[in-house]
Amino acid sequence: MPPRLLRVCNGAHRALTPPSAVRAAVTLPRRFASRSAATPDIYDVVCVGGGPAGLSLLTGLRASPLTRNLRVALVESQDLEKSKLSSDASPDSFSNRCSSLTPASVRNLQEIGAWNHVNLSRVQPYQEMQVWDGVSDARISFDWDSARPLLSPRKPTQPTTIAYMIENVNTTTALLSRLLELGHVDMYTATKVESIELGTDTEALDMGSWPIVTLSNGKSLAARLLVGADGANSPVRTFAGIASRGFDYGRHGVVASLKLEGPGWGGPDHKIAYQRFLPSGPIAMLPLPGNMATLVWSTTPERAALLKTLSSTDFIAMVNAGFRLSPTDLEYLHSISLGQSEEVDWRLEHTSVDERSLPMKLADVQPGTVASFPLRMRHADTYTGERVALVGDAAHTIHPLAGQGLNQGQGDAAALVSTICEAVRTGQDIGSTLALESYNSARYAENNAMLGVCDKLHRLYGTDSTPIVALRTLGIRAVDAMGPVKAFLMGKAAGSV
Repeated sequence: MPPRLLRVCNGAHRALTPPSAVRAAVTLPRRFASRSAATPDIYDVVCVGGGPAGLSLLTGLRASPLTRNLRVALVESQDLEKSKLSSDASPDSFSNRCSSLTPASVRNLQEIGAWNHVNLSRVQPYQEMQVWDGVSDARISFDWDSARPLLSPRKPTQPTTIAYMIENVNTTTALLSRLLELGHVDMYTATKVESIELGTDTEALDMGSWPIVTLSNGKSLAARLLVGADGANSPVRTFAGIASRGFDYGRHGVVASLKLEGPGWGGPDHKIAYQRFLPSGPIAMLPLPGNMATLVWSTTPERAALLKTLSSTDFIAMVNAGFRLSPTDLEYLHSISLGQSEEVDWRLEHTSVDERSLPMKLADVQPGTVASFPLRMRHADTYTGERVALVGDAAHTIHPLAGQGLNQGQGDAAALVSTICEAVRTGQDIGSTLALESYNSARYAENNAMLGVCDKLHRLYGTDSTPIVALRTLGIRAVDAMGPVKAFLMGKAAGSV
């Protein structure tokens, strides 16, 4: 696919002025551009990465009266036009990459005008979540109907939705549509970053600290602020010399799009998400519109490989078993290469289960949607450097058990927009270390806390040791019995407290 530049310009950009803040000394290992290099195009903000975080950032900048006149550019290696959600997508066909958007994330999308472009017929709010221990069956129920009165008596209106299940492609399509609607942005799509180097001073601008981004189409972009929204292996983070530390979980996340036997036990107006913690990793089924659902099953690489090779009949049986049979039964089922369906039917005949407390059984799995990806935890040492800021997976990657990955990226984008707006309002250089410090302060500790919670939950439930099972069972039952505690946790997750 040849690189292309999509220009969206409804008027002339304002002329850039020299940076007003004193430039700090460069201490990070970066390459320097040759003085003979071609003169680059000058931008206030260049964002590398056209996923939800990057698109939210640029949309927020264009939507704000304070920053709408900044000259901004997006660089994305994929052809965004080809990856957009089809307007005539089937209601019985969903992408296997879905996310739970919290009410706080939805509010941000509404504020920047992107939510109006979301295909709402493909979004499913859910009002309840059932979480239980796969060894002891101790259960905790999160339900706004019971938690809302306990959250804050002073607030007569509280959320009725825990989260909104939405395909990632639906989110990016809505953001892209809003960004194109706002205009005044240069989009370099289907275009890769060839190199990022430091610039040199000119008569007009002191550009010795400016990143110069050279693209695969031969163009060069000079950025007063370079934003890395370019994923876990971020070239922008590498350029800035920012270390990212963490580890692999030794687990893979298996995803699939599923069709249920019916609309679910909660009915069409009260949808329920389910998550069962097994020693090998949690299995979650989250509702989509109609009789559809999405699966995220965290398990060992060997078990993930087996699940991907099964026939649709055996795969359906394994998912049903994942919510109903014991870890011992599941261990045996993963040890055989085929015939799981007959084994599961026989074992379920001799197992007592309360179907009303479990997700509805599967009727089918959408062809071509069973896939897997490795699970990792990574956290950058900082989110900012001189003239560099990181958002989304470029700054942090998280275990999917809490469904917070995309929401963290949305929070990053909103916080960085707020930081840039404040810098513009007060006349600061938007790329200076001083101007960016408030973004790092606002997001680093919060994201670090969420990363830690998810990691500890993974480790706590990744064992069937009798003493640990007993302790965590007591903890689950205690929290489930304390309504105000549950209400607080739900409010915190939703961004309402």
